[in-house]
Amino acid sequence: MNGRERFSAIMNYKPYDRLPVWFFGTWDETKRRWEEEGLIDKLHREGSAGPQLPEMDTDWETNPSGTGSIWDSHGLVRYHPIAEGEWKTIEETESYSITRSPLGGVTKRSKVGSSIPQHLEPDLKPTREDWTRFKSCLDPKDTRRWITGWEGRVEELNKRQHATCFCAGSLFGWLRDWMGIEAVSCLPYDDPELYADMIGDVADFCLALNVQFLDKVKFDFGYFFEDCCFKTGPLLSPKLYSEFYDQHYRRMIAAYRDMGVPLLLLDSDGMIDHLLPLWLESGIDIIFPIEVGTWRANPVELRARHGKRLRMMGGVNKLVIPLGEAAIRVELEPLKPLVAEGGYIPIPDHRIPPDCSLEQFRTYLRVFKEVFGISPNLNI
Repeated sequence: MNGRERFSAIMNYKPYDRLPVWFFGTWDETKRRWEEEGLIDKLHREGSAGPQLPEMDTDWETNPSGTGSIWDSHGLVRYHPIAEGEWKTIEETESYSITRSPLGGVTKRSKVGSSIPQHLEPDLKPTREDWTRFKSCLDPKDTRRWITGWEGRVEELNKRQHATCFCAGSLFGWLRDWMGIEAVSCLPYDDPELYADMIGDVADFCLALNVQFLDKVKFDFGYFFEDCCFKTGPLLSPKLYSEFYDQHYRRMIAAYRDMGVPLLLLDSDGMIDHLLPLWLESGIDIIFPIEVGTWRANPVELRARHGKRLRMMGGVNKLVIPLGEAAIRVELEPLKPLVAEGGYIPIPDHRIPPDCSLEQFRTYLRVFKEVFGISPNLNI
């Protein structure tokens, strides 16, 4: 089996030869550490994806040529708002920089390590007037959205043998990024009509952009970025989801399926229990990354609760990896019945942090192959 056939068989509960050996990338500091420890990085020395280790299957998030990732549908289109003007530096020190984006937002970023940027001013204010301004930067017909050489990428993508996905959209995650968590949380109460319009407009934008290439490239699944949950629950209530989001997920998923997209994944982060049944009702197929972390998500329990309708990727506590072989086995062994049932691919539940050495991660890969019956000599 090649990677695409393997992924399809697993997610459709059909016989397959073995699990793919995947992860969800690393911190920048992890890459630098592993390079110092002897890794010759084959993919993505910058950013969160990769690196590609020879003991692993081709990365699902990026591609062997290093051209593009999920976030631009592998070198095809730009999803970010396109505004006139340039980034401007307001202040810069040895430890941080403060910049203003072309959209107007002001952000403070650390220069000494990976951290979430501090948003001093949002790109988008929660007003009708500012949404009108901002929405003009989301024109799906803007020719600048097409990345130079995208036509050649279509041919390359269609020849691939590894599983990968396109960016299906983001109805909550992008609005949160543009406005900030406080504004996006208050807006459905302060101005529900505007909130509804924003969500609908973003859904329209994603569909209008993606339908322009989905008749040319056949992806294995679509990837919705939301990051809408944290360690004690969701950042929006089930009531708000049902009222504002469900209808748009349903129509987007229906449109994608009509264009031949077989599966849709939602990247949620955090504790998903309250929203999971609603996502399944909307038509989402795969939930990712089933974070174990401090909220103790358990993919075996989730399958028992929701049945085979729920497919998953993730569910392996990344923090266990540096603890050594015995701890890794304790983490992986309980997942074997779920793997045997199908519809599940074990992956570390987020980016690998720099407290994990290259040797420790290679120990994880060796134990992973042993536990799930993959040839230890497989150099993928």
